[in-house]
Amino acid sequence: MSSRPIRLACITTVPITQHCFLDGQTNYLSSRGIEIHSIASPGEHLDLIAERDRVPVYPVHISRSITPLSDLVSIVNLARTLKAIQPDIVNVSTPKAALLGAIAARIARVPHTVFLVRGLITEYASGPSRWLYRNAERLSAALADTVVCVSPSLLDFARRESIVSADKGQIVASGMSNGINAAKFRRATEVGRQDSPVVGFVGRLAADKGIEDLARAWPRIRSVHPNARLLLVGAWEAEDSVSRQMRAALESDPSVTCVGFVDDVTPYYEQMAVFVYPTHGSEGFPNAPMEAAASGLPVVATETVGCVDAVVEGRTGTLIPPRSPGRLAEAVITYLGDPDLRVEHGEAGRQRVEDEFRQELIWQGMVDIYQEIGTS
Repeated sequence: MSSRPIRLACITTVPITQHCFLDGQTNYLSSRGIEIHSIASPGEHLDLIAERDRVPVYPVHISRSITPLSDLVSIVNLARTLKAIQPDIVNVSTPKAALLGAIAARIARVPHTVFLVRGLITEYASGPSRWLYRNAERLSAALADTVVCVSPSLLDFARRESIVSADKGQIVASGMSNGINAAKFRRATEVGRQDSPVVGFVGRLAADKGIEDLARAWPRIRSVHPNARLLLVGAWEAEDSVSRQMRAALESDPSVTCVGFVDDVTPYYEQMAVFVYPTHGSEGFPNAPMEAAASGLPVVATETVGCVDAVVEGRTGTLIPPRSPGRLAEAVITYLGDPDLRVEHGEAGRQRVEDEFRQELIWQGMVDIYQEIGTS
């Protein structure tokens, strides 16, 4: 057996995925004898990864859409890069990079491939495209030696759809990609929240995030709590965009504040009384509801893959059916009218984060997987 560290190549479609979801994890892995190499499409965040984590980075363009000729070029370039790195393990994640990276790993004869499933497009897709995505994700899983899903509900869904076989799928700790640093998030306080309580959302402002459902629910919420305010933290998405009418209604409403993309969302959670996450699906295990829970906020989210792991119904928040503006309004109205319930669910959520979703639990779980397969 070689005395050198286990060499791990991480491939994602865009570098921001690794920048966000490997923050702190890369240094932890390195301290445990795992040498990281980062591969993703060129971009500012790839340079930031190199600077922050002090790891070698390799820009390889990977299109997010289906582009057969460009995809073939990406596979060739990924294979060449992997042959140069000679990793013991390649970790592939995000839908496009998972498929192309797994194929390239086979071509480059990488000994082991780990498919880290952060979400499945199959859950959200419909019509002929659903068949296409399902088979692409099934192929990604088949090409991998090990499949790690970031939530129990995601693994259950993958098995029901025959994307992941029973002998491959596993969860690390209680789930999540990188856990939560609870110390970073200060407990929300009820002081001053009675007069103008803030309902908050953090994430992409896109149709699939349920922003239009929230826009439809907001007038009903305001009719019961006229002093309530809505805080939207995130950038408007060009793809899967919110309709012009709904966006205009939100941006022109004096009770709504759209702050755009921010690097540090922590101060915005502190302003909120209730956090909402009305996504339509394809989440895996969303970070924002867990950050809100770490801030001591009750969470209203949809009964979708990942969200059912992030929220414990009736204990840390409320789960509602997706695409249900009426149910969304009812849940928010209930919390705004009951400060004691907000505190009870918020405190339970923070305690759950501290007990089950500490970053070190996920990091050590990944170390155990890499050491087991990297030394076999």
